[in-house]
Amino acid sequence: MWVAGLDLEGVLVPEIWVNVAERTGIAELRLTTREIADYDELMTHRMRVLYENGLRLSDIQRVIAGMQPYDGAVEFLQWLRELGEVLILSDTFIQFARPLIAQLGGPTILCHSLVVKDDRIVDYQVRLSDQKRAAIRAFQGLNFQTIAVGDSYNDLAMLAAADIGALFRPPLSVMSEHPELPVAQEYSELEALIAARMAALQDELS
Repeated sequence: MWVAGLDLEGVLVPEIWVNVAERTGIAELRLTTREIADYDELMTHRMRVLYENGLRLSDIQRVIAGMQPYDGAVEFLQWLRELGEVLILSDTFIQFARPLIAQLGGPTILCHSLVVKDDRIVDYQVRLSDQKRAAIRAFQGLNFQTIAVGDSYNDLAMLAAADIGALFRPPLSVMSEHPELPVAQEYSELEALIAARMAALQDELS
């Protein structure tokens, strides 16, 4: 049996922080895990920028309310569900993710949480360090075969651990530094890639 773990931002929906940067005009918020591999460094930067600019949780949530999944994302999830179980493994926060997850049909998401006081984001709580890779390993320990799809530096450990790992629309830096990982730019390519890898693994086992 198969379990798929998918990143959220960059794979199924646009990058939340990039959208916030565009709506607010605060260019410093454009940085994501595509540019900064160290998650704590990235979040420390974001927290400072939020404080300096007086941005509140509700300001970010208003931006998210106007966002939609990528064209074809819902259909891709439906295709993947026919193969096995599907979970979203993300380094976003549940306070950000809920409306986007609802638009995707309500798949299970494992992510982090914000600490909020009086509508201000004062801290964040990481559910588990390296949680994406840990989740894939846990499912393998339950005798599942695993699929993982991501786009950024924080997805690399998950992709390496999975039986089938693939990059979807990654930045050139990630793609060039990891030529061992297959790359898809469209969902149709991703479906074909996954189907071919599954067939090859089944042939090896038979």
